[in-house]
Amino acid sequence: FNIIPLVEFDRQLADLLWREGRPLHIIACTVDAVFAIIDAVIRHQDLKQGDTPAIRSKAVTDAASCRPEARELLKTQLLLKKPKRVLEIGTAVGYSSIYMTGFLSEDAQITTLELSEERTAEARTNIKQLGKEMQIQVICGDAAETLKELPDDTYEFAFVDAAKAQYIYYLPDVLRVLKPGGVIVSDNILQEGEVLESHFLVEKRNRTIHDRMREYLYVLTHDDRLETAILPVGDGMAISVVRELCKESVL
Repeated sequence: FNIIPLVEFDRQLADLLWREGRPLHIIACTVDAVFAIIDAVIRHQDLKQGDTPAIRSKAVTDAASCRPEARELLKTQLLLKKPKRVLEIGTAVGYSSIYMTGFLSEDAQITTLELSEERTAEARTNIKQLGKEMQIQVICGDAAETLKELPDDTYEFAFVDAAKAQYIYYLPDVLRVLKPGGVIVSDNILQEGEVLESHFLVEKRNRTIHDRMREYLYVLTHDDRLETAILPVGDGMAISVVRELCKESVL
């Protein structure tokens, strides 16, 4: 192996060197460069796990993919919880569902909900292409409605990554369908830091999302049924555990 000193580099160079199996030794670099290395390493690990670059690329283009560091946190939560039934809200092109199967047992099942008919069709094609159709069920429709059709106390794990302004409306049914001890992972909760700002400092077009996300985070951290950690990973992730003995709510 060659040791390559670098002062400046970008993600493309990091990817190229890593794919060639050449380790990176950094003498001086920016913070962005450090994150570029981390990103390249994570994506290399994804490929070893059977990741699908074409589907990931499409998901990134559509802004429908977890950031690399968020995927790592999602992965560790799945490995810790070892759920047999997983609920996902926000299928997009199927990338996250496919990614999650890499860290679940072969008999685990994922139910994923998607509003767009076009994305549902694309996700089903991607899932079938990889032979995951027996493990992943895609349901098309408004999650606020399709959630109501799911049975109580069915899932051990929920990944919420859909329309941010709707999180607060999904939560009652997510809690209903989760078993006690279940885990909720909510993605993109910090809205590039805007959620921390005053309502009046946020652009008018973003205020609805801002206000509803703040309400969602308040409920996550004040509902007696939940124990929640807010983490500055990716664009913010919340990890919530449903308490075993508490069924009453502040909702």
